[in-house]
Amino acid sequence: MPMTPEQPQNGHNGHQNGNGHSAADGTGTAVTGSGSSHDQRTAAGEDAQTLTTRQGHPLSNNQNIRTVGNRGPATLENYAFIEKISHFDRERVPERVVHARGAGAHGVFEAYGTVGNEPIAKYTRAKLFQEKGKQTPVFVRFSTVGHGGHSPETLRDPRGFAVKFYTEDGNWDLVGNNLKVFFIRDAMKFPDLIHSQKPDPVHNRQTGERIFDFISNTPEAMHMVAFLFSPWGIPANYRQMQGSGVNTYKWVNAQGEAVLVKYHWEPLQGIKNLTAAEAEAIQAKNFNHATQDLFENIKAGNFPEWELCVQIMSDDEHPELDFDPLDDTKIWPQDQFPFLPVGKMTLNRNPENYFAEVEQVAFGTGVLVDGLDFSDDKMLQGRTFSYSDTQRYRVGTNYLQLPINAPKKHVATNQRDGQMAYHVDAAPGQNNHVNYEPSSLNGLKEAPRSAPDHMPQYTGRLIRQTIDRQNNFKQAGERYRLHEDWERDDLISNMVGALTDANKVIQDKMIELCTNCDPDWGRRVAEGLQKANNGKQAEGGNQYNQQKQEQAVEQAEARGHEAKPY
Repeated sequence: MPMTPEQPQNGHNGHQNGNGHSAADGTGTAVTGSGSSHDQRTAAGEDAQTLTTRQGHPLSNNQNIRTVGNRGPATLENYAFIEKISHFDRERVPERVVHARGAGAHGVFEAYGTVGNEPIAKYTRAKLFQEKGKQTPVFVRFSTVGHGGHSPETLRDPRGFAVKFYTEDGNWDLVGNNLKVFFIRDAMKFPDLIHSQKPDPVHNRQTGERIFDFISNTPEAMHMVAFLFSPWGIPANYRQMQGSGVNTYKWVNAQGEAVLVKYHWEPLQGIKNLTAAEAEAIQAKNFNHATQDLFENIKAGNFPEWELCVQIMSDDEHPELDFDPLDDTKIWPQDQFPFLPVGKMTLNRNPENYFAEVEQVAFGTGVLVDGLDFSDDKMLQGRTFSYSDTQRYRVGTNYLQLPINAPKKHVATNQRDGQMAYHVDAAPGQNNHVNYEPSSLNGLKEAPRSAPDHMPQYTGRLIRQTIDRQNNFKQAGERYRLHEDWERDDLISNMVGALTDANKVIQDKMIELCTNCDPDWGRRVAEGLQKANNGKQAEGGNQYNQQKQEQAVEQAEARGHEAKPY
């Protein structure tokens, strides 16, 4: 039988909390604040709507703290107030360092049972793909990457596209972006990349100089530049953008044989992007437009859909290619490795509580189920540690006990304690004195093997080196030439605008890198910068843009309307 949101696998409706009450409702969906699964017992004089403290004490006065006289001072034993204000002080978990601004929704993934025209079992034994029509509940979080939690959704930035599949074998997280390539190919550089895109550590302002200082010394980033500084860097909304796993993964079949795969989400609503000017006009009216668009379309029953496609490649080095297939700054050409449909995702239910679901949902690239595996992609290997490590810091050691993160199936572990543990992952009838394995005293036991492990063979020296086939400029130049005229115009305009105030050495390096990708690209950026420099000189100096910014600061004071104190 297919696993649907209405029918949880194995008869398990959810985890048990510390009082023995289900943390999920009978449909297998997360309970986020109300529902019949919560204890409804009331004391004399109470009903289901009676306000209480978190300890269950009825709260008869929620308007005033306890004071000596009605003017104060207050006393220390104000338990209800202390509980309320101390929780309020902690209402926000640390913001994600990246992907802070996000929106999310629940839905379902329906498998085709095939990959292209072939039975999917030929390539993977992952259960969620095997049967035509098989349904798996999902939760999706879309996000911007470099900007803060309340930043406008019109800013130039890659968009995160993360999908949590609640499969019968446990959770699978497919964590990627809307763009199919990334800036860097080695995880060692990720903190440097993000630091260059974050505000200056001294004056706390983002600058084009910082971003292009890093990029000008990182030539593999040029393929991403070709996308990000074009209209592809500002999707019109979350519904009408592609998604990609970005990194290379593996599929493993019942014989333990593996192939390399790339994942792609193709929106059935079509794809729409914005120019910088169009985005600025939208931002002036609504800087939450993408979140609103997703929520209101789902609320109206206009459920967005994406088809999941994969590209498949044999698991070897492919010396016939002019790039390394594990390099996440590259795209696998579709004429050689076609997109093969494997299923369709539909988002059909909005969150009931943003914080409990969208903010606390936690993804990790290491969260795979049987039949899916890691490739040797160096970025993927680094992400696999970083993502889950971030969640343990940000949300807490027991983040996987939260309903939005918990698998919709049996869970039994020997992991105990830690901050905010609210139930024990114990099996029915298990000896609770035994929190280790192996044991002869009725403890947990290993699962039986159902298929052979995938066992790749490795021979080589342990080294720190860049990959051999870098080819940093070919695909970037191809993308530049594939852009339509208006997309190239926007790309040049955005790059010139960001580079205008950068140091000349950075400008010159970027012109050289653009020229290496395509001579026309380099020529147009050089001409744009020359024109901008001439304009600044005509306005009285090389620091014209900086002067404009300083003038704005001065104008705010000079034009501000005086007010009398009160």
